[in-house]
Amino acid sequence: MTNEEIKNSFSALFPAATYDESGEILNIAVPIADIAAAMKALRFNKEYSFDYLFCLTCIDWKTHLMMVYHLRSMSLKHDIVVKCRIDNVDKPEIETVCNIWQTANFHEREVFDLFGVNFLKHPDMRRILLDDQWEGYPLRKNYVDENMIEI
Repeated sequence: MTNEEIKNSFSALFPAATYDESGEILNIAVPIADIAAAMKALRFNKEYSFDYLFCLTCIDWKTHLMMVYHLRSMSLKHDIVVKCRIDNVDKPEIETVCNIWQTANFHEREVFDLFGVNFLKHPDMRRILLDDQWEGYPLRKNYVDENMIEI
């Protein structure tokens, strides 16, 4: 499918989605209320067949967090990026996608550990990199450590 075909088809299913076509890869912004259904559609709908989640990360924009998912269809040979804004930076939560792509399991645990995002219904939501006594989330922009060097 072309980016335009993906956009038109996905818009019919999720009219609240918005698109950024400025780059080579189509970027789809999905409201947080639609993220679980949207990701299932992208994975299991034969039209899309995004069977590989090859990157999952988070971006701290100070006023909100942005989840970013890079998806690839190995059979249809197309890629997309799905973004989902999390407005509650004090208690960030989003549905897990590890029930859709197993590769998300450790990625989500890493985002939980470093950004503090809680993935709802994740089967093993615990720290993966930092020890259990660690306080704060080192990749958040408001994180301060006494050992940090100010520039």
